[in-house]
Amino acid sequence: MKKLVISEFVSLDGVMEGPGGEPGFRHSGWVLEHFTPEHDACRYEELMETSALLLGRVTYEGFSAAWPKMGGEFADRMNALPKYVVSATLPEPLTWNASLLKGDLTSAVEALKHQDGDGHVFVHGSRSLAQELLRRGLADELRLMVFPVLLGSGARLYPETPDRLSLTLAGSRTFDSGVVLLTYARA
Repeated sequence: MKKLVISEFVSLDGVMEGPGGEPGFRHSGWVLEHFTPEHDACRYEELMETSALLLGRVTYEGFSAAWPKMGGEFADRMNALPKYVVSATLPEPLTWNASLLKGDLTSAVEALKHQDGDGHVFVHGSRSLAQELLRRGLADELRLMVFPVLLGSGARLYPETPDRLSLTLAGSRTFDSGVVLLTYARA
C-alpha cells in the first residue's frame, strides 16, 4: 500500500503561506533566501518517491500554470506524474495530466493509496486539503521543511482548532542553511 505524504515548507512559527513568491501575501517568497542546491537534491529524492500528486484547487492552478513551462529532469518528472485534484468548482477536463478526485474524500484517498505500483502519493501546498487529510487521519506521514524565519502572520499548516493531533518523530535532517527537515508519522 502506498503512503499518503504531506510535504510542506513552513516557517518557525508554522506559516506555510506564500513560500515561493505567490502574490497576495506580504511575506511572499520567504523560502528563497534560504534555498540551496542541498534542498534541491532533497526535493529531487522526494520526487523520485512520488507515484502521484494529490492537490487542492489553488495549488493545482498555480502549479499547472508554472510547471509545464519549465524544463529539465525535475520538471519532466513533475509534469509526467498523474495528478488528482480535490475541487468542487473546477470543470473537467483538467490539464497537466490531472483529473478530479471524485466521490467521498476518505474513500477516494484510500483507493489512491491502494493503487498498484511503486512510490507514494504526495501532497504539496494545498493547505485546506492538507488540513482535512490530517483531520480525517488519512495522512501517513508529514514532512515539514522548517525554515529559520519567523513571519508573525499568514496561514498556518494546522489551523486554530480545539482538536489536538499527536505525531511521532520518524526522522530529521539538518541542512547547512539552518533549514531542518522533520518527518512525522501518525502516533
